[in-house]
Amino acid sequence: MVYREAVDLALKTDKSRKLQKRAEQLIPGGVNSPVRAFRAVGADPRFIVRGSGSRIWDADGNEYIDYVGSWGPLILGHAPPGVV
Repeated sequence: MVYREAVDLALKTDKSRKLQKRAEQLIPGGVNSPVRAFRAVGADPRFIVRGSGSRIWDADGNEYIDYVGSWGPLILGHAPPGVV
């Protein structure tokens, strides 16, 4: 990621950052999954609040393409209408 893009994204993740600080008081490392690897690339974990198809949204309203598709959505996407 280009430096400017990283700075721009960091400024758009205030809610996720606050949720991370709160989670660190309740859960070791603040997360219960490999998402802590975000720190290895100099970023805070994102708190995902919803998903649809190949897209996910964090607590700050930022939209991402879920290239990982872990925990099941790889085949059908997040929240496929025929399943939910």
